[in-house]
Amino acid sequence: MRRVPLAWLNLLHEKTRLLIAITGVAFAALLIFMNLGFRGALIQTTTMVYGQLNAEIILMSPRTLQISATTPFPRERLYQAAGIEGVERVMPLYVSYLLWRNPETRISRAMFTYGVNPQDPIFLMPELQSPEATKQLERPNTVLIDIRSRPEFGPQTIGLETEAGRRRVEIGGQYSLGGGFAADGTLIMSDQNFRRFFSPRTLETVDLGLIKLASGTDAQRIAQAMQARLPADILVLTKEEAIAHDRTYWLQTTSIGFIFGMGVVVSFVVGTMIVYQILFTDIRQHLPEYATLKAMGYRNPYLFRLVLQEAFLLALMGYVPGLIIALGLYQLTVKATAGSLPVSMSWERAVFVLSLTVTMCGVSGLISVRKAIAADPADVFR
Repeated sequence: MRRVPLAWLNLLHEKTRLLIAITGVAFAALLIFMNLGFRGALIQTTTMVYGQLNAEIILMSPRTLQISATTPFPRERLYQAAGIEGVERVMPLYVSYLLWRNPETRISRAMFTYGVNPQDPIFLMPELQSPEATKQLERPNTVLIDIRSRPEFGPQTIGLETEAGRRRVEIGGQYSLGGGFAADGTLIMSDQNFRRFFSPRTLETVDLGLIKLASGTDAQRIAQAMQARLPADILVLTKEEAIAHDRTYWLQTTSIGFIFGMGVVVSFVVGTMIVYQILFTDIRQHLPEYATLKAMGYRNPYLFRLVLQEAFLLALMGYVPGLIIALGLYQLTVKATAGSLPVSMSWERAVFVLSLTVTMCGVSGLISVRKAIAADPADVFR
């Protein structure tokens, strides 16, 4: 005859309390999933542009916080970098925000704008590799628009004309990149158009310098040599270092990164308290039974295992619905933001939240088990 674990029977004894406990654990797991999801989307969207840059080394001002909050530096630094052995090409990149008017609502919103030399292969997106894209960029007052821009910017069809920065502008092409937390939409225009739209700014100061290296060269070694040769007003980073630079800013400097990190901690604490209250109440109501077990010779280690088994079962039963609901909310978030917040589940995150949930319930069990250990066998005979 199969033995039914006592921990399982304890949980089933009060089905209403069990349902409340499962709901509490699921809610805590869901909160952790959502905070980690938004945190992951924050990192991904704020650094995804680096993955589309055709460069191994990035030049920026030491005062640059991240790609959407740059401090320009002299363009001549690019010419100095071009003379270093192993450098194949140097390319300037200009960035700023431009007010884009929705032609339907007449409401203007800020779009993040990249200014490039049409002849420079700055981006790796396939849509920008065609001669037609280069031709459109060379036209005056013409831009390429990110099709992942928010719908609030209005129609994004090729040939549409509207107003941007108090100038007439025409959409000459499309590409797919995404802006994420830093921007609701992005544009790409030629450096000459950038100069017109952002007058009186000139092209003699650059926001980012992109360094394309010859095949087979060591990016880290060349970056170190470049940093030693260039003046102190330039920070030389490999692409991986530039991604880490921006990630550090968003996670450690901004309130957004702090809020998502704190959300995980708060969710863990809330879940711990919920499970503690459930287990403590269960132990308190079954004190005579625990006293009986001690009178029968069961020792404290057995009671520890019993309560921890209950905690582990609660963790599993609460984690599964939390995971399922989180998957649904992830999809809902992606659709609601038109893909600009790519919240997605990974095996690493699923396993990490499972471990947090088990730990959360385990801590609750260890705290509440003290009541069972204190049970007096003499209570059975009173």
